[in-house]
Amino acid sequence: MEKELKVAALKNGTVIDHIPSEILFKVISILKLENVPNQVTFGYNLESQKLGRKAIIKVADRYFEQEEVNKIALLAPNAKINIIKDYVLVEKKTLVLPDEIIDTVKCMNPKCITNNEPMQTKFKTENKESGLFKCHYCERIINSEELVLK
Repeated sequence: MEKELKVAALKNGTVIDHIPSEILFKVISILKLENVPNQVTFGYNLESQKLGRKAIIKVADRYFEQEEVNKIALLAPNAKINIIKDYVLVEKKTLVLPDEIIDTVKCMNPKCITNNEPMQTKFKTENKESGLFKCHYCERIINSEELVLK
């Protein structure tokens, strides 16, 4: 007997696919999806040939700004964003880490000026493949696993 998981088709909106399951709730949090009036559907620990297990988020009638897409890329650089209009996939986006990250990530150095003065953080992406980021102010290098979003 064949079993199938069925989730309602999205008429208009965005599907974020290939999210590692363990960071699904971080992605929901950074996008503030718990506060939107739109219908939000998510799947957790779904089977995936690429990831073993994956998560997916569908948001009705919402398209994300580049700044939001950059935040997703920080957490899930291999995720895919699909834009749906009238039940048709009209655009598929592959995420790319931005060259610069402004006021999104907290510096892990307690002595960094950004942790002691009211100012924006600023990081340069040092290595997109391995996910290394360098603080503009204290020059501390952190990797993607150490990222703490503001």
